[in-house]
Order: sequence, then C-alpha cells, then structure tokens
Amino acid sequence: MSKPPLPPAAVELLRRPNPCVMATLRSDGTPVSTPTWYLWDDGRVLINLDEGRIRLKHLRRDPRVTLTVLDGDNWYTHVTLIGRVTETYEDEGLVDIDRLSTHYGGRAYPNRVRARFSAWIEVERWHGWGEMKDSDQASG
Repeated sequence: MSKPPLPPAAVELLRRPNPCVMATLRSDGTPVSTPTWYLWDDGRVLINLDEGRIRLKHLRRDPRVTLTVLDGDNWYTHVTLIGRVTETYEDEGLVDIDRLSTHYGGRAYPNRVRARFSAWIEVERWHGWGEMKDSDQASG
C-alpha cells in the first residue's frame, strides 16, 4: 500500500461524488461496512453521521476506518483510503451535511430535525485498482 500524497488522477476521482463504502469496527473487532457520502478536502476526508448511528459509536471507540471509493462509471476502478478519525464535532447548523448533500444531490440536506456529527479522516495509506492501480500493488 502506498502512503499519501495521492496522484492527481486519484485525487480527481475522489473529488467527484462517487459511491463510497465505509468500514468501521465493532467492539468485538468485527468489521462493519456501510455506504456513505464523503467529501475529499485537501488530503483529508469529511464524513457526517446522524446522532443515532452505531458507526458514530464505533468511531468514537476506535477511530480506525477504511473508505473504498468506486468510480461511478467503472466500479472496477476504485481507491481505498485507510486511516483514522482525528476530529469529531457536532455539525452546528448542519453546515457540513449540507456540503455533502449539495455535493451529491445539488441541494441542502432535507432532514433538519436530528443532530448530526462531522468527522475528519486523516489518510495514512491508500491503494487503488483498475485505472487507479498504484505502484505498490503486486503485478498480475
């Protein structure tokens, strides 16, 4: 696996509103994966979670996380980011979820009732496949 920074082509893929799957760890160490919105921002990743989501509890207990971002036009091409949550805070005014919702759907997030929390992920390692295959991957 490679270490950041990511090459320009991978950054370009991450800047788009592509499908993403996030993996967290349960208290017994079992991985759990869930689709999620993400936003690539200057080498870090922003995610946002409803106050009642179990993955928020997982991340507070164990900040390790993996995100796999699939090229929306060619799912064989994908980038996996491995890192940890370094900052979590309440999304006052739903500013961050609105950024994500606008990025994915072109409008503010519609559910304004429940509290939400933002988390910033620092990328420690990454690997790519398909058109994003990085040089540290085995040939074949």
